[in-house]
Amino acid sequence: MLIESLHNEKIKNLTRLISDNRFRKKSGVFVVEGKQENERAVKFGFEIQEFFICESIFDEDFPKGKIHLVSEKVYEKLAYRGTSEGIIGVYKTKSAELNEFKPNSNSSVIIVESVEKPGNLGAILRSCEAFGIDALIVTDARIDFYNPNVIRSSVGCLFGMNVFQSSNEELYGFLQKNSFSIFTTLMDESAEDLYKKDFKGKSALLFGTEHSGLSDFWIGKGKNTLIPMAGSIDSLNLSNAVAISCYEILRQKLQ
Repeated sequence: MLIESLHNEKIKNLTRLISDNRFRKKSGVFVVEGKQENERAVKFGFEIQEFFICESIFDEDFPKGKIHLVSEKVYEKLAYRGTSEGIIGVYKTKSAELNEFKPNSNSSVIIVESVEKPGNLGAILRSCEAFGIDALIVTDARIDFYNPNVIRSSVGCLFGMNVFQSSNEELYGFLQKNSFSIFTTLMDESAEDLYKKDFKGKSALLFGTEHSGLSDFWIGKGKNTLIPMAGSIDSLNLSNAVAISCYEILRQKLQ
């Protein structure tokens, strides 16, 4: 049956999942738009609930699973990217508890504290995945990892990454217990050049918010580092800073 009305109960529920973080968390499912993103969600083992497909737009074989066909009018109202893809999937969320992470002898992790912008988190996920970071850990999380904007800006990299959340206190205990070298990015005179630090072993690099940087909790708890810059500006966009640092970590490990 073709769904042609925005008042259809399934469409109303899907719309709420897309727009309402609390409802999404309570339901234990999330929404994925786009071919590549859905392919990655399936590839990395996320449990499929159902698909909503606009047959006149989606030009590939239908994926396995429960499928609802929707009209172009309905799909255009649901999809952020309009008529560009033709597929929206609904999947079960996965746990993101830090105690589930089992680091190896040279694991590299990126930690972001209180990140507020879904687009930034998505871009950070993309860099972490691209440069082989073992895990991304978010402390004092203010964003739902399954926010559609996170998924979209990460181009589905969320699904192939180890992503965890914790408090600062829990994280610090975890890093100490697992013998991580801790590197902070506090804006003070103790900071040394990123390229002079050793990231070849088990390392954790922490970033704070663009507005205020790392919180005072991390003062004195790690080796302070910075990205050297030649211009007059004293800071970078958070996702850019993470990308540069992730590349340096990979560069050292490839030597």
